Amino acid sequence: MTMENQNNKSRSLVIGDLTVKVPLIQGGMGVGISLSRLAGTVAAEGGIGIISTAQIGYREPDFDEHPIEANLRAIHTEVAKAREIAKGGAIGVNIMVATRDYDRYVEAAIDAGVDIIISGAGLPMKLPELAGNSHTKLAPIVSSVKSADVICKYWLKKYDRLPDLVVIEGPRAGGHLGFHYDQLQNIDDAAYDEEIRRIIALVNRYAADRGKVIPVVVAGGVYERKDMDHYMSMGAAGVQVATRFVTTYECDASEAYKQTYIDAKEEDIIIVQSPVGMPGRAISNDFMKRAKQGRIPHGKCHTCISTCKPAETPYCITEALVNAAKGNVQEALLFCGSNAYRATKLEHVKDIMDEFR
Repeated sequence: MTMENQNNKSRSLVIGDLTVKVPLIQGGMGVGISLSRLAGTVAAEGGIGIISTAQIGYREPDFDEHPIEANLRAIHTEVAKAREIAKGGAIGVNIMVATRDYDRYVEAAIDAGVDIIISGAGLPMKLPELAGNSHTKLAPIVSSVKSADVICKYWLKKYDRLPDLVVIEGPRAGGHLGFHYDQLQNIDDAAYDEEIRRIIALVNRYAADRGKVIPVVVAGGVYERKDMDHYMSMGAAGVQVATRFVTTYECDASEAYKQTYIDAKEEDIIIVQSPVGMPGRAISNDFMKRAKQGRIPHGKCHTCISTCKPAETPYCITEALVNAAKGNVQEALLFCGSNAYRATKLEHVKDIMDEFR
């Protein structure tokens, strides 16, 4: 192997006693976008495949009547199916802190035997308590030095432990975002790179004090190999990639949803105010235009996010995201990352993984 090839060869991602060949985590995407097929395939190719638990049971026959029970059941089903595909690869879940009955989702994931839980959309302060002595790795999502410091300090004081992995999610990510609306309108990439360096340095200090190594991965706007190389040159141990995997043959989303990415232009990607009180990034469509003009009637509450007020919400986010997953894209909220417009065709997970390998 030449020196140039050695420099270009990525290193493994090591999280305690868990090692994966490619330092890439496939980001969790709900509702129904990253389930067993996508996660299992990424894991089989040497990365970490992540299943989103957000309304994961939307295809269960009793979902409308008993959404939480359907979701908890589906966690076991999807993890088991992903394991069959993964050929021994690493499988995890993404659980939003803002999820109603968050504790039960964590317990179900632990019981299903996932390798890692990634948790954001709020600070996962209780996660170590819920995980107990399980073998599952715990990874909070942070967007600032402050949030990283709060979590590490609290986990140490309350549980005498630190995260096994930290995910930094930047302002170019898709879905719900941990930034104010104004921050997302004027993104300063150089300034956020400095924030990433500060977070990595902070985590490294906490880790060194305990004689540990805590890998940090960067998410948000990571689309191609050079993005990973950039962040790893800054001290990151790897990256989390989501949007790029939507337009794969193996993605669990509907073909119509994938096509919205392929058809999207850069100007079609907008910042929206989610009905659950968080800003997010999505593809503009007729549904979003109608939502701006007035309230869109919706059916029974599916008890998704704790911050949602069903009587006041302009539209039901569960209905809008389920429509996206099922392919009813004109009645859907089409979450995406900032690079969604770059997709021009479907590709295989293996091709993406080979690029990052």
